[in-house]
Amino acid sequence: MITAETIERIIRFDGGDLPVVSLYARVGQDGQATLATRLNGLLHEIRPLGRDSSLGRQARMSIRGDIDRIEGLAGLGGLERAGPGSVAVFSCSEADLFEQVMLPRTVRDRVMVDATPWVRPMLAVLDEYHRACVLVLDRRSAEAWELYQDEMREAGKVEDPALRRPIYAGWHGRAEHRVRNRVDDLARRHFRTTARLVDELFRTGRYEVIILGGHPGEMTGFADFLPADLRPKIAGTFTIDPRTATPADIRRGAEHVLRQYERAEERRWVAEVLDRVATRRPAALGLADCLWAGSVAAVRTLLVREGAPVPGVVCDESGWLGSAGDACPLCGKATRSTADVIGELADAVIEEGGAVEHLLDGAELEEHLVAAALRFSPPPPPEPSA
Repeated sequence: MITAETIERIIRFDGGDLPVVSLYARVGQDGQATLATRLNGLLHEIRPLGRDSSLGRQARMSIRGDIDRIEGLAGLGGLERAGPGSVAVFSCSEADLFEQVMLPRTVRDRVMVDATPWVRPMLAVLDEYHRACVLVLDRRSAEAWELYQDEMREAGKVEDPALRRPIYAGWHGRAEHRVRNRVDDLARRHFRTTARLVDELFRTGRYEVIILGGHPGEMTGFADFLPADLRPKIAGTFTIDPRTATPADIRRGAEHVLRQYERAEERRWVAEVLDRVATRRPAALGLADCLWAGSVAAVRTLLVREGAPVPGVVCDESGWLGSAGDACPLCGKATRSTADVIGELADAVIEEGGAVEHLLDGAELEEHLVAAALRFSPPPPPEPSA
């Protein structure tokens, strides 16, 4: 699992005057030999820095160590056995940094050497996925789980010994009313303790939504004990018996709730963009308008419907993106053909600090493929070059 601690460690890394190598490469698509070739090509771009006399000796040694260690990734073989996606590697060998993060989506192959890790492409991909706190509870116990990208792990547990001891009603049930009140008091105490656990988990900043599992009445009663700022974060609930549920049962129920939540979120995004188009606020609908908006760095949030890649052209000089054309209408330079111009558009949006959301359903965008909320209204697009 990609843990919040790993991401935080990368973001906050400070190697002083030592450089950090950040590398992104596609994996799980074209075999181990091809991955080794692509890694070697990327590392070839930074090999001269290992001999650059303008850098200090320790900095040069660090870059050489980074190159050697990243080269070794291709020989492990495990990367290509993963599903299609990308690997992000952050290395500073002289400061003992080497982090490898598997990304569930492909990003453009690239390498950069800078004073800090280059995390923007990684964060843009990971921001599409919700990290959920799954709480399975009844009136006597509660278990918290972390669900993220098809993986689940334990995050905490509450079980009050007082709730496990039997409470007797006395002769002929004459103390039944007192016992019932005692049971209710213990349950309320348990719910308050569990709510504190959830609050503490959310204070770490690692979770985005809450998913509750258990018996319907008990889940409703517990929600009232959550702090007011956490109640809107409840993504949904699923019915399960906490006493007999297995981790696999919990995961299935939580994943179903999360899928429903994400589909509803996607529909809200599309509705917002369509509303912006209808009210003439900065927005783009359809491939041509979004490509031009991306060419001038106007895209704030890009919505992409999952589907087959769309061919197009790119100008590496000006950043212009188009469906066709041998020459760039902005600078006149020759364009580069690409098998997936929407992928190039997504990369350009991320480079400019925008967000990209891939819609797994996206039925509302079926005829448009892409849509975008914009930072500003772009100027009129240029005429195609002759």
